Amino acid sequence: MDLDPAEMTKVSNRLKRAQGQLAGVIRMIDEGTSCEDVVTQLSAVSKAIDRAGFAIIASGMKQCLTQPEGDEEPTLDVAKLEKLFLSLA
Repeated sequence: MDLDPAEMTKVSNRLKRAQGQLAGVIRMIDEGTSCEDVVTQLSAVSKAIDRAGFAIIASGMKQCLTQPEGDEEPTLDVAKLEKLFLSLA
């Protein structure tokens, strides 16, 4: 299954922003920035990464449900989906 390129472009952009934020957090630590500010920025990075993961899962789920392979009926493996969501928790 190939994920929707338009959706993955958005995810890629989000991850690139998160990468820049993470570099900023590392710089803050190296410069001795206050713990509160570092944790706040680290939380923002974590949320950005989580949202990217959820977007990937949602895109894949939407594609599997709307465009099944071959003559297959749309199916949803709830256990597999739950495992993917929990891996981001």
